[in-house]
This record gives sequence, structure tokens and C-alpha cells, in this order.
Amino acid sequence: MQLSIYQVDAFASRPFEGNPAAVCPLDAWLDDQTLQHIAAENNLSETAFFVPDEHGYQLRWFTPEVEVDLCGHATLASAWVLMHELNYDKDVIHFSTRSGRLSVKRSAHGLEMDFPCRPPQSCATPDGLLDALGIDAASVLSADDYIVVVEDESIIPRLHPDLSRLKGLPNRGVAVTAPGKDVDFVSRWFGPNVGVNEDPVTGSAHTALTPYWAQRLGKSQLSARQGGARRGYLHCEMAGDRVLISGNAVVYMRGHLYL
Repeated sequence: MQLSIYQVDAFASRPFEGNPAAVCPLDAWLDDQTLQHIAAENNLSETAFFVPDEHGYQLRWFTPEVEVDLCGHATLASAWVLMHELNYDKDVIHFSTRSGRLSVKRSAHGLEMDFPCRPPQSCATPDGLLDALGIDAASVLSADDYIVVVEDESIIPRLHPDLSRLKGLPNRGVAVTAPGKDVDFVSRWFGPNVGVNEDPVTGSAHTALTPYWAQRLGKSQLSARQGGARRGYLHCEMAGDRVLISGNAVVYMRGHLYL
């Protein structure tokens, strides 16, 4: 069996920026074990697979270790492949996913994803969390991830967390965020629980980061940057109980799988 595969840098304007995702279009689903093996072989934070259905496409995302409920950058990459590689000519793509129906459309900011909003809630700081991050003091909230808010942007690039101590915490991952100088907010995201030590740009984390910063800054449209050595940029907008997350993408590699 020969399958097409693409590697796309999402939330990027040129190669080697943003977050790389593998995208594998399928005519019909392979068994779950094979999908997981492909994702492990790719060894990227996410591999996306989609198949056509009567409403658009069914879309699934796998890290090298597990299938996940929501992934932003691999959704952006999948839409980019459909529109730029597979001749999809409609304005909107509808995806059926484990997080419900998601849509992606062309916009002034690149491709705009319509995701569910997940406002973070105050929570007790888990034992050892701040020590593992090397942070003395921070506010901590909880959504799918722990949201750790610091007030100095310069803390973000200096983070060198003890990933072994972050693994096993109850939430999916940990996002550390701060107000930005050239953007509204900055962040980094760590997810050893799902086999991704650090994700350069995590679209799904912005379903929680966006409502937090929108409320704090009193604005509905925000610019964001995520990453340490490797970075990407997002445009985020509150839309009721949805978050619109936009960015650009570029193809890095085209190839084939032989199974």
C-alpha cells in the first residue's frame, strides 16, 4: 500500500518556523494500531489523518504515543494540504472530530479555525508544579492544561522544566504564559503526559489562553506568540462560546508511505 504524506510547518510564514505536523490523507480508515505506528514513526508532535465523509472530512490526531481529542496546528496543516495540495476549492472545510464539528476557512490572517472555547478556572497549584518549571511565583488555572501565568515575558524563553516531574500531573499539559511586548501574550507548552515534551505552537492551548487574556486585557482580538527556540504566531479572536484561531502554514516535505 502506498499513501501520500505531507509535512507542513503550521503557524509559520517560512520553513523551520511554527510547528511541524504530518498530514496523511486516506480514502478509508486504517486500523488504529497502524495509525499509531505511523505517528510514532513520524516522531512529530502530531500526525493528522483524514477521510472524506458526507459532511466534509473525519479528522483524527495522534502524537507518537496517543490519540488526542483536539489539535490546532495539525488541523491548520490538514486544511492547508486540502486547499493547496488536493485542490479543495470551497471557502470552508468542515471536520468531524473527537471535539465535535470544527471548521476552517480562508481569512485575512491566513486560515481561520473555529474551535470550542475552554475558559480556564482557578485551581489549587499542584504540588511540585512551580518547582518543576523553575518558577518562584505564578498564578495557576486549569482547563485541559494547567495555565501558569507569570508577569515577566523574559521568564518564558529561559524555562528549562524538569519534564519527569511534569509527567503524571492530572491535566494534559502545562502552558506557561505572560503578557507580551510586541504581541498581546506569549507562551510555551509542555506535554510529557502525551509524549510531547514541548510543542512549539499549540493551537488547542489557545482555546483556554484566549479567553483568559481577552478578559484580562479587555479586548476580543489578540495577537500571540508561542515557543522557545522555535516560534510561531497566532491571531486569536473571541466569538461567543467559540475561539477563532488563525495562522499561516508552509509545506516542508511531500512523500509517500509504503505499508
